[in-house]
Amino acid sequence: MEKQKEYGYIRVSSQDQNEARQMLSMQDAGIPKRNIYIDKASGKDFNRKQYCKLVKKLNQNSVIYVKAIDRLGRNYEEIIEQWRIITKVKKADIVVLDMPLLDTRREKDLIGTFLSDIVLQVLSYVAENERENIKQRQAEGIAAAKARGVQFGRPQIELPDNFFEVLYLWKEKTITVKQAAKMCGLAKSTFYDKAKLYLS
Repeated sequence: MEKQKEYGYIRVSSQDQNEARQMLSMQDAGIPKRNIYIDKASGKDFNRKQYCKLVKKLNQNSVIYVKAIDRLGRNYEEIIEQWRIITKVKKADIVVLDMPLLDTRREKDLIGTFLSDIVLQVLSYVAENERENIKQRQAEGIAAAKARGVQFGRPQIELPDNFFEVLYLWKEKTITVKQAAKMCGLAKSTFYDKAKLYLS
């Protein structure tokens, strides 16, 4: 069987955001730099120059690596649709580096494919739903704090891209808090504090 050609896809939301962390993950996975495609664009849709260029190259002997699901996009329905295009239409494989269960090279039988699709749908939905809830809670919290005359100090630690997917796995007792913190690149105490905040 012909060896799969490996590609990496990196997305950051704006020009001033740094893609170094995602690039390091791609290098650790052994992806040649010439095969890494980078978009500096919103994840609201898939009309992105480098992403579209990459998808055109994919075929049954290709595998695309992304660091986290939301690097593909932030819209649940569109993530599912793109996953279908890549795996069913292009017949390529996808590897989500921060989520080992989402590796379509594994378990190619019907059960394996079914389980992978279910995991994808659950995590995509949880991630999008959590973001919407957090946006609302943050807005309400800030408004209430300002009404009380609270002055805001230094910004909170930014959550890593895969935080909500990892939080879901930890909540379901699939992984330990130590493993969750490591996957997020956070101190164990920091992950636990953030988890308590968002699960309260």
